[in-house]
Amino acid sequence: MREDGTTLIDRLANRAFLLVVGATRLLPYERRIPMTGWIFSRVIAPLAGWRRRIRDNLALARPDLSETEVEQIVRAVPDNAGRAIAEIYSGDEFTSRIHADDPLEGPGLPMLEEAFESGRPVIIACAHFGNYDAMRGALSGRGYPVGALYRPMNNEAFNRHYIPAITAISEPLFPRGRAGLSAMLRFLRGGGWLALGFDQHDRHSPELRFFDLPSKTVLTPAELAVRYDALLLPVHAIRKEDGLGFRVHVGDPVPHGDAKDMMQALNDDLEQLVRRHMGQWFWVHRRWK
Repeated sequence: MREDGTTLIDRLANRAFLLVVGATRLLPYERRIPMTGWIFSRVIAPLAGWRRRIRDNLALARPDLSETEVEQIVRAVPDNAGRAIAEIYSGDEFTSRIHADDPLEGPGLPMLEEAFESGRPVIIACAHFGNYDAMRGALSGRGYPVGALYRPMNNEAFNRHYIPAITAISEPLFPRGRAGLSAMLRFLRGGGWLALGFDQHDRHSPELRFFDLPSKTVLTPAELAVRYDALLLPVHAIRKEDGLGFRVHVGDPVPHGDAKDMMQALNDDLEQLVRRHMGQWFWVHRRWK
């Protein structure tokens, strides 16, 4: 292990990742994105064990699906993940497309605009769906003050290029930890907009429901919204059928109240979205334990 904490396996994995990204960057954008999706779906997913985990999660949440439908999702999920990675590492080619398309839509959009005009803080409830960074890019493209909390990867070699890549899409970004949390709260108190994920298992959180299964769900987005009188609403980037463009849907604001009820409303909203686009949610996560 080196002084930076990286192991040989970390460095080899990072080199393999950079090889894929570097090779596909030689292609035009319209070919690069689907090619990276194909590599993730046909090469990386089987090697990483993603296919089995997707099948296991679908067996829990959607036992009604046929084998053909399951197989389609098993291929679509890593394809979407690969496309998202390629987009993040495409820099200005990606963000300029998002800004030019201005893909924001949905019933919550007027409330977002009102919050911007009044300087009210906003909590954006988001998930590992479509491309999370397309959502950030669309909001920042309108000049909205959107920041995000992120968890640095365990592989420090990977962080050295990943964090600059996601920072280039929009900032500020706040790393998990005491310093990042303090800066994040100052940003929020000052009227900033904060993107917070809520769709991963958290063993310290209460059990709510997702796909009618017990699902430990963080309460932080709701708690912060109530504490700072922030607007709370779901925003998700839905990949279009062409595989390149997006619709960034701004959902209805969640009324303030009990934090569990607020987060259950967000779980229900996300479930309906995932049911409509089964291949765009990251079914690889261990959401149910």
